[in-house]
Amino acid sequence: MVCLGNICRSPIAEGVLKHKVKEQGLNWVVESAGTESLHVGEAPHKYSQKVCMQHGIDISDQRARKFLAADLTQYDKVYAFAGDVFREIQIIAGRNADISNVDFFLNELHPGKNESVPDPWYGNEDGYTTVYELINTTCNAIIDKYKK
Repeated sequence: MVCLGNICRSPIAEGVLKHKVKEQGLNWVVESAGTESLHVGEAPHKYSQKVCMQHGIDISDQRARKFLAADLTQYDKVYAFAGDVFREIQIIAGRNADISNVDFFLNELHPGKNESVPDPWYGNEDGYTTVYELINTTCNAIIDKYKK
């Protein structure tokens, strides 16, 4: 799960998907990162934490980290949360890198549309609730698609 700063969208997604993976008894590794180093080492945004806690998911122990080129080989799937994030992943990966495992997160709901998850950073608390619901729905689609 990759967004810009790894404090709003991707930590919510990491927490939600980890929660669903545990409920399903799946042996998946779920992590998140950001393409920028602005918030490295910081906890998720207070509203990201709050909206997750309202759904019984504690993400307070997460810490922002920067996406690395090595993540492309460490993980089976890398989800970009926006077009600018996708482009930054390509830059970080390098010109000749295989990024075939990178996709837009919302393509799991709307294949091929390459839609961005809205960044709630620029709005009020309600934006985090809206983003949580979108992420939750998408995580359900991921579980349904990949669980075996």
